[in-house]
Amino acid sequence: MHVTSLGWQTDLAMLRLGGSLVEDHETHLIVRSPHNPAHWWGNFMLLPSAPEPDKTQHWLDVFRGEFPDAGHIALGFDGTNGSVEQLRGFAEAGMTVEVATVMTAKEVHKPPREKVDATYRRLYSEDDWHQQVELSVACRDDGLEPDSYREFCQARSATRRASVDRGQGAWFGAFAGDRMVSSMGLFAAGNGLARFQSVETHPDARRRGYAGSLVHHVAEFGLYDLGASTLVMIADPTYSAIRLYRSVGFTGTEIQLQAERRPGGPGDCPLTSD
Repeated sequence: MHVTSLGWQTDLAMLRLGGSLVEDHETHLIVRSPHNPAHWWGNFMLLPSAPEPDKTQHWLDVFRGEFPDAGHIALGFDGTNGSVEQLRGFAEAGMTVEVATVMTAKEVHKPPREKVDATYRRLYSEDDWHQQVELSVACRDDGLEPDSYREFCQARSATRRASVDRGQGAWFGAFAGDRMVSSMGLFAAGNGLARFQSVETHPDARRRGYAGSLVHHVAEFGLYDLGASTLVMIADPTYSAIRLYRSVGFTGTEIQLQAERRPGGPGDCPLTSD
């Protein structure tokens, strides 16, 4: 299956860097992350496009057949445009359907509110990586079970650190004194692309300029140190952070469609065609 979207191309590249397996079934891709089974979007199915509503149950059955022990369901849909209306069959099946904005930049500039009284640098020590996990935990969605989410963050951090140690990119933090208040990663994704990963800012430090300044710092690393010609990130079009990315030079160039059902979500029962 040929993947056209920069969003999904770089998603798959990042997953492969972390040790995930990508199986090409011609009509769809199956992504598996045996090292982190709690990672929903490391264990998912990618289709070439959004199917017609009457094909929804077929693809849910395929997912269940591929991931019989999974508590979640996650499907992505390749393409560069579209709307959540195309996923109404999945919404009617009780899933959350989402559209994200794929943002790109070939050059960047400083944000309007540069935060100069902070330190922006790569993570390198045990304490740095411990702080990165704790920052992710602090940014947890209230709907997620705390202990399970911490385990997921720890496994994800180990994967990120291994990719950094292999020289495939770097993870960065913004520090107020010795405290990490924002973090993100950037990795080479092939063909001149570099992909941002997990832009996170502590709830107590948001809207103070840390994230925008760190995005600019990391973007320059991508353009000059990694030698990327195009930087890619994925943003929620309804969330305020998208304005932050635009403020340093990113523009929305594609959309990305996906459907998910979290473990324990509404209608959490085996999905079959019966």
